[in-house]
Amino acid sequence: MSKILRTLAVPVIALAMTAAACSNNNDNSGSGSGSASGSPAGCTSDLKVGLALDVGGLGDKGFNDLAYQALQKSISDGLICEDNTKLIEANSEGTNLDENVQSLADAGYNLVIGTGFAFTPGINEIAPDYPDTDFGIIDGYATCGTACGLPNDAKAIPNVVDLTFKEQEGSYLVGVAAALKAKDLNCDNLGFLGGQTGPLIAKFEAGFRAGVAEIDPNIKVQVEYIGDSTKAFDDPIQGEALSNKMYDNGACIIYHAAGNSGNGLFKAAAAQQKLAIGVDSDQYKAVTAAQAPFIFTSMIKRVDTATYNTIKAAADGTFKGGAQVFDLASDGISYSTSNTELMTQDIIDTVNQYKQKIIDGDIVPPDDPKKL
Repeated sequence: MSKILRTLAVPVIALAMTAAACSNNNDNSGSGSGSASGSPAGCTSDLKVGLALDVGGLGDKGFNDLAYQALQKSISDGLICEDNTKLIEANSEGTNLDENVQSLADAGYNLVIGTGFAFTPGINEIAPDYPDTDFGIIDGYATCGTACGLPNDAKAIPNVVDLTFKEQEGSYLVGVAAALKAKDLNCDNLGFLGGQTGPLIAKFEAGFRAGVAEIDPNIKVQVEYIGDSTKAFDDPIQGEALSNKMYDNGACIIYHAAGNSGNGLFKAAAAQQKLAIGVDSDQYKAVTAAQAPFIFTSMIKRVDTATYNTIKAAADGTFKGGAQVFDLASDGISYSTSNTELMTQDIIDTVNQYKQKIIDGDIVPPDDPKKL
């Protein structure tokens, strides 16, 4: 039995899948297709909200599921009526994102939210044509405008809000935690599994590697990316293969920022009896019972909070375009402590010390591996 398994003296607990009851239809009219409770009796809101999912769709155990949960909470809280919502999933190639957004705008939805940065170019281009429609983009950069190679600057698209996160901060914390756990396991080799290459996932990598180096600069961090397109976020087979490669090369813990592809990491971790770190949601609570004991922690990115707040602002008439940033200080970024057999109090205490240093500005995690 591996050393890691000897530390897991915990009974296997049946864990509910986050989105087990979610529909996987490509075009779901009305969020009732996956709603447990529906709108409160007598819902009178006339706000219409459309949610366009990125590749990976429902069941990704990450930001698509989190955005969907926020939509459901908005319905339950009476911000919107269930019949006034629509959910559209992307195809596996991610080639219909612009089409999905435009169809929602054409249908008269007051607020359209795209759950990924790939929605940015399309929304930046069409937003001036739909002045009565508000748009929100998770991880968006639409308001960067011409400086980012987009046709419209922020002044031309006051109806667009970019919902961004300081992922490097949370990644730094799980890097600290991973290094501490690695030392407990007499291991000096970790791994990072990224989805699509580019500046967004680079923030996860940079923060993680910096956190590891803070504890022990001699710990090696292997880095693998799945691809250079959005399809990289929906390839669990390749995610599993690259994870096995890193485990075989000595990694005892791997952190992923790869969307649905990260489910391949969890499969590899359970098979190899090694540890994994999740992303976006507390993935210890979302994986299978066989995989859960190997999920050390997760870097939590509150896509649900960002989505819910945007819907609430639209409902209250306080929607404002521009860029909103969620970080550790605003509780928009965090990390999970659910697996108490692995995430022990001594590790939590140390990680929280670094968390406070980041909030106080004493540590500024890098957002680019080139800055390491």
